[in-house]
Amino acid sequence: MIENPIKWPNGYRCAVNFSFDMDAESLLHIYFPDTAHNRVAMASRLRYGPEVAVPLIVDAFERHDLRQTFFIPGWCMEQYPRAIALIADHGHEIAHHGYMHEKINQLTREEERTVFFRALDSIVKATGRTPRGFRAPSGAFSRHTVDFLVEAGLDYDASLDGHDIPYLIGNGQGTLVELPHDATMDDWTQYVCLREFGYMLPIASPERATEVFRAEFDAAWRHGLLWNAVWHPFVSGRAARCDAMIELIEYMKSKGGVWFARLDEIATHVRSEIAAGWKPRVDRLPYRDAPLPGVIAGNGVLPG
Repeated sequence: MIENPIKWPNGYRCAVNFSFDMDAESLLHIYFPDTAHNRVAMASRLRYGPEVAVPLIVDAFERHDLRQTFFIPGWCMEQYPRAIALIADHGHEIAHHGYMHEKINQLTREEERTVFFRALDSIVKATGRTPRGFRAPSGAFSRHTVDFLVEAGLDYDASLDGHDIPYLIGNGQGTLVELPHDATMDDWTQYVCLREFGYMLPIASPERATEVFRAEFDAAWRHGLLWNAVWHPFVSGRAARCDAMIELIEYMKSKGGVWFARLDEIATHVRSEIAAGWKPRVDRLPYRDAPLPGVIAGNGVLPG
């Protein structure tokens, strides 16, 4: 089904990563900078992630002998040292996720550069090492982002949606492994109902959400794909949803032939396959550096 498929290590049929974006109240401060301090109920909901959910998730991964990836804004690295230590001490990867969960495609090039390297410094100070991977907050990857990833020497990105298997992105000066995902593997579209952030979706039951996640996994297992989740501790760390996650992990294990890996491990494997002769697709970014000339804007509903 997939043109030019990748071979997974040790005969595994597919690769799986339960990656978590631990955003905490960075969301509140970036969207409501003048009133965040007065939105106590929402702050408590977001603080549930690092304070309560992360220990539950780390414990669940430990019981199933999994090491996974957490994308964490630099500000959250500074605010929640206990959660950071718990994640790192259990062997999980900590990767770059902006400083204050900025929508970087709404910033100037210099503003984006400032927050990118500020976040990088926060991660290095907290962990003692440079992160290998990046995920753009809100998926807001800009036309400048790849330049900063290459300049910083990062190895992979996990922001884009352009394939079902890893591929490469670059800017002519260097390349990164792209580890793509899709909204069907995002817990936000299943569970989040937040009036403050403009999300008033019906909340799915864990059974209904898991039906979607499991269907995507089954396809990945059949066709040799990457199943790369985008989950959030304050969302999927709630008890019933965490139970559903554990049941999904157990289902995946029962199928056999599943490589559960950190995203940096998957990126390393991709590089080794390239060295052995595999030729993945390469996307030169940005796709365009300016608006198309002559396009007449319509008055219909605009995508987000």
